[in-house]
Amino acid sequence: MNPIVKSFFIGRALAEMLGEQVEKALTNALSEFGKFDAEQRENLRQFIEEALARAEREASMTESNQPYGSNSGGVSESAELQETIDELRAEIAQLRTELQRYRSRTA
Repeated sequence: MNPIVKSFFIGRALAEMLGEQVEKALTNALSEFGKFDAEQRENLRQFIEEALARAEREASMTESNQPYGSNSGGVSESAELQETIDELRAEIAQLRTELQRYRSRTA
């Protein structure tokens, strides 16, 4: 067999194998990223559910401990609640930023 023809087929086989390896690596990387993304979305969903559940528990406890028509501490509680909401919004914004940063690094 002619060495030039043999070299051509060897090169072709190497290129095909390299393409397969790249495809396999890319598929695995995208799969892992998909898993990570799904896990993070699930963690965020659970976090939000837990925050809402806690808020409901605290609200029901506050309502059951105060007589109806009582406004004592209403302004300060409202300010504390707003502060808590603002802190949660800031944390969510920070998480979104980190998630976008991660997505841009892996893309």
